[in-house]
Amino acid sequence: MVGKLARWLRVLGIDVVYSNTLTDDEILRIATSEHRVILTRDVAFAARLSSGQFLFIESDHYRDQVRQVLRAFDIKDFNVFSRCLECNAGLESVDKQTIADRVPPYVYQTQERFAICPSCKRVYWRGTHADQMLKRLPIQL
Repeated sequence: MVGKLARWLRVLGIDVVYSNTLTDDEILRIATSEHRVILTRDVAFAARLSSGQFLFIESDHYRDQVRQVLRAFDIKDFNVFSRCLECNAGLESVDKQTIADRVPPYVYQTQERFAICPSCKRVYWRGTHADQMLKRLPIQL
């Protein structure tokens, strides 16, 4: 229910664990062991949780959801595009030459800076898609 929210929080550089395959008990165990707050739209699951352990996400729309989370936790500082959007790992800068065979030729020719996810090995660069994403953010950076 909050997958899109998780992705947009990762765009902002916020550490977010997300999986749509975990059971409620698994989510609770991870949150407890890693001292995380659960973001949920599941009323029944939220009813099982204690105050401070979760934030009930009120809206169906990701823009409102992001604003709610940032307000609730008073988050004002961002490290945009520093996390893998898929697996949440922190991105690492890599030399351009090391990823030559992993990006389209035009991207290789026009971009100088690249990052890689140490976990899932996805390659990232700041192309026009990144600018479009920033325009869709519900906040001003």
